[in-house]
Amino acid sequence: MTQTQLPKEPYNIIITGVGGQGNVMASRILSNMLVHQGYSITIGETFGASQRGGSVMSHIRVSADSTWSPQIPKGKADIVVTLEPIEAIRVLMNYGNPEVKVLTNTRPIYPVGVISGELKYPSKEEIQDAIRDLSSIAWFIDATDEAVKLGNPILGNIIMIGALAGTGLLPIDRQAFQEVIRENLPAGTLDTNMKAFDLGMAKVRQ
Repeated sequence: MTQTQLPKEPYNIIITGVGGQGNVMASRILSNMLVHQGYSITIGETFGASQRGGSVMSHIRVSADSTWSPQIPKGKADIVVTLEPIEAIRVLMNYGNPEVKVLTNTRPIYPVGVISGELKYPSKEEIQDAIRDLSSIAWFIDATDEAVKLGNPILGNIIMIGALAGTGLLPIDRQAFQEVIRENLPAGTLDTNMKAFDLGMAKVRQ
């Protein structure tokens, strides 16, 4: 794909989730796809807790030819991709703006406080209404449910990357994904990852 002009410089993407969902892998794959298209990428990552289950957030700043600070300024995200739904609200409260676009995995991961009964996790409807209120457009993808059907729930991160590609918001496509997977993951995983990517694209286009 020939490099196309970005809507703005830099273009700011946040990928967020909780530990164990493959957040960092998703950010690396997306960044490499954009590098394949000729863009300059800066990545910054924050970890809310070192153990599995803590919040994880990756900042990806995309530019035609410049290097930017790895931290996206507050209120300046252009796209937010979330692997856990309530993390979308957490990020949008800090980095959202009236024009931000959001893709959210619908499967919740309950924190310890919710499991113990000390805290209440919002309903699916409450979360989705809040996300819609905080964004210009939002897509809700059953990524984990589809990944389980493929045999591995962590493939939800690949389904979300496929969904992002399917929106047409970024100059990324199936070929770029295939090239990155061939370069960075074991050869035996190519077919499954391609199925997951294609599922994501199909979901967002429905």
